[in-house]
Amino acid sequence: MTSLRRTARYAVLLLITAIFVTPLVWMVITSLKTYGEAQQIPPSWLPNPFSGYGYEQILGNTQNPVLRWFLNSMLAATLHALLVLATASMAAYALARLRFRGRKLSFALIVGTLFIPPTSLIIPNFVIVERLGWIDTLTVVVVPGAASAFGVFFLRQFFLSIPPELEEAAVLDGANHWEIFTRVLLPLSKPALATLAVLSFLTNWNDFLWPIYVLFSPERLTLPPGLGLLQGAYVTDYPVIMAGAVLASVPVLILFVLAQRHIIQGVSRSGLKG
Repeated sequence: MTSLRRTARYAVLLLITAIFVTPLVWMVITSLKTYGEAQQIPPSWLPNPFSGYGYEQILGNTQNPVLRWFLNSMLAATLHALLVLATASMAAYALARLRFRGRKLSFALIVGTLFIPPTSLIIPNFVIVERLGWIDTLTVVVVPGAASAFGVFFLRQFFLSIPPELEEAAVLDGANHWEIFTRVLLPLSKPALATLAVLSFLTNWNDFLWPIYVLFSPERLTLPPGLGLLQGAYVTDYPVIMAGAVLASVPVLILFVLAQRHIIQGVSRSGLKG
């Protein structure tokens, strides 16, 4: 019975893996087809012959600078993730460890903002960044979302799981709040910080709606809205679109592979304590 149960478990895992992996494999296969082969019905599973047409169009297109969009997205997503870590970690420490009037109310208000639809904030955010002169700059896709309510909630829960005796020992050694935060809590919070960094990077990397409203110059676009320009009004060039999707997927997959151990630890230890 145990062997049968184990076999059934692996079969279910293989099925789930196939469901998630098949679209990725199909994306890569389509990116290696010619334009004509990608249009044929029924579709072929393997390119015949293998073609670099899609990647040639992506890399050699001066009208749509995909590599520039890629670099813009990398820079914006990286800076955004670093800002989220800085703001969320300090706010989470204050809400988890400091005692001050209105602490619980402040935390409730921060968590309450998670229930506000992001699309309802587009107009007020646009007015703010327009008055700051950030329109059509990378700053406009880096800074506005850096105050992450989810990041504050996530790190606060993780900080609460760290034994307070460690901080009490640091206080006896003469450490102040900043030293406790930087030398005790942050080194112990690497799994949670890595998890939040990956999630923040992905959120910014995949953002499509906000950049459409605030970025206008072709050379300043990020990858998601830029790839949308590759879609023609009457003709869909699937190898080119899929080649762009492969280019957009590679950093995400590499980041997840490198950080998956920290992500698992961070999620497993960030419960709902407190």
